Amino acid sequence: MKKIRFNPIKSLVYIVVLSILTTACTAISPTSSPTISGTKELTVMVHDSFAASDEVIQDFEDEHQAKIVFLPSGDTGTALNKAILSKGNPLADVFYGVDNTFLSRALDEGIFDAYSSPVLTEIPEEFKLDSNNYALPVDYGDVCLNYDRAYFQEKGISPPMSLEDLSKPKYKSLLVVQNPATSSPGLAFLLTTIAQYGEDGYLDYWKKLKENDVLIVNDWETAYYTEFSGSSGKGPRPIVVSYDSSPAFEVIYAETPITEPSTAAIVTDGTCFRQTEFVGILKGGKNRELAEKWVDFMLTPKFQEDMPLQMFVFPVNPHAKLDEVFVKYLKLPEKTAYISPQAIAQNRERWLQTWTEAILR
Repeated sequence: MKKIRFNPIKSLVYIVVLSILTTACTAISPTSSPTISGTKELTVMVHDSFAASDEVIQDFEDEHQAKIVFLPSGDTGTALNKAILSKGNPLADVFYGVDNTFLSRALDEGIFDAYSSPVLTEIPEEFKLDSNNYALPVDYGDVCLNYDRAYFQEKGISPPMSLEDLSKPKYKSLLVVQNPATSSPGLAFLLTTIAQYGEDGYLDYWKKLKENDVLIVNDWETAYYTEFSGSSGKGPRPIVVSYDSSPAFEVIYAETPITEPSTAAIVTDGTCFRQTEFVGILKGGKNRELAEKWVDFMLTPKFQEDMPLQMFVFPVNPHAKLDEVFVKYLKLPEKTAYISPQAIAQNRERWLQTWTEAILR
């Protein structure tokens, strides 16, 4: 069976409707289907931005006589919803991609089995947000505003350098963001505004953005590839919520070689939010032993060193080395917005409901 690899620069993944997946999971169970004699099949649920090198995956398959099948399941919020709705009869053995903004929901819903990987001893404590090891940290990255450099140069307008700038008339109809209820970068941006303006002021700020014709879409792919005007996008809007690593992504995967990124990240203090992504073994999966091996593998330097140029995220294993090409084009924030995981867990659903009622209705 040919493995599917996902390259976020070249294609968008078509998402299978959850009801069809749920109906089909009994007839075609991805967690239990055997492959060629002696080979076990492991299904890994992932968000749509997941990517890994064929050689790296092949190394794991050869070592463990296994076949890895990836199940793309939408943005992080959508994928988590699918994992929750299929709880007890999971669509996969492992789920990678839930982040610190959605982590408490995954833990509260009990979709994971605990697993204390031996490789955890190599991971710094700052990334271990689940002390019971239901969800293990894999990577981190900063959600930041990005802008199309050519647009602002041609218009003779300075790009925004703060959240407040985005509400000014000269930036009217220029910004596209993701719905925080369905998108992890969208939720990260919402949390950034809460950290900046507080619970008493963030809705007033969003109302200013709405008056300034902010466009809200469901996921990162739509925002970046369809609505954003940067080199990878074809849309009309030159400001988008994305990542601090996106400009490097533009250079490395440019169809025509370029020496400077066509986009830039805004990394002034308090304008970016740090995400940490996790992997967990889904409760009820049929291949526990192989699932543990896969989780171990994701934390090793071999897999961790592959991630930056595949998904433009940073490894949590300090023994993994960053590629010089990746580092060259990075511009990192010195001070990110911060809300504690405990505060996110206690308030996330209320913040989302309040935001939805005030901004979308």
